[in-house]
Amino acid sequence: MSAMDPVPVPYVIEINGHLGATVLAAFPGVTSHRRESHTVLVGLLDHSALHGLLSQVDALGLELLELRRFTPDAGPDHEAGLDAY
Repeated sequence: MSAMDPVPVPYVIEINGHLGATVLAAFPGVTSHRRESHTVLVGLLDHSALHGLLSQVDALGLELLELRRFTPDAGPDHEAGLDAY
């Protein structure tokens, strides 16, 4: 599978600060969680959706702290591990 495949994969995106409902509305298709002083966005994103999300982060002037493709340690139900976020 190449990076350009349209198959969504799980991503964890950490942004500095707590985002309000209005700003979070710019990120459909992902769930948000607060962790300490940051907002964590989690979702299944294909290549295009990931780049769209990153463009929104930039356009809104948000500080991206971390972008990570979620890869489970083990187990058949790999997306269940996203619940930790």
